[in-house]
Amino acid sequence: MSSPRTRGYFGIGVEGVSKSANVGALLRTAHAFGAAFCFTLGAGFDARAARAADTSDTASHVPLWRYPSLGEMQLPQGCVLVGIEITEDAAELPSFRHPLNAAYVLGPERSSLSPELLARCKHVVKIPTRFSLNLSVAGALVLYDRLIQHGRFADRPVMAGGGGAAPERVGHGDPFFRRTPPAWMARSNASDENET
Repeated sequence: MSSPRTRGYFGIGVEGVSKSANVGALLRTAHAFGAAFCFTLGAGFDARAARAADTSDTASHVPLWRYPSLGEMQLPQGCVLVGIEITEDAAELPSFRHPLNAAYVLGPERSSLSPELLARCKHVVKIPTRFSLNLSVAGALVLYDRLIQHGRFADRPVMAGGGGAAPERVGHGDPFFRRTPPAWMARSNASDENET
């Protein structure tokens, strides 16, 4: 197993969801993709029943906030709220640039995100499918798309098949001077050589 290699952080949550298995599956998926936090808004799910689908016991490893209402929800400073909903003006997921730090939110199974929550979202994204998907499947697709976009993976080859090795992490090398090294550095190097 490898850990997700992404930049930034993300959280994911649900509004008004009642099916415990969906919440459990979404939490497990979020944990697998490296979520920094999870949250619920006015969700009436049974935490014990959700554990049947969340076999990784996410709440023991990732902070889970349960907000009774939207007015009580708080996100970290600089964290952008992204709604996942089928609306006319929603951006299609394959064309969406994920914020570096984001909180994704999905709506209830048989309804939509509330107008108040949609108004609070900076972005709204939809998955281009023929009809709506299961809540946990939709969440998994969004998180996978984020991983591909912010992760460090090898480019896909032109022909069918797998890519090469992931790019090396970029570190800081020796300083680069356009003309000559400053005098203080030349003196420092000379004294190092005399000591050896």
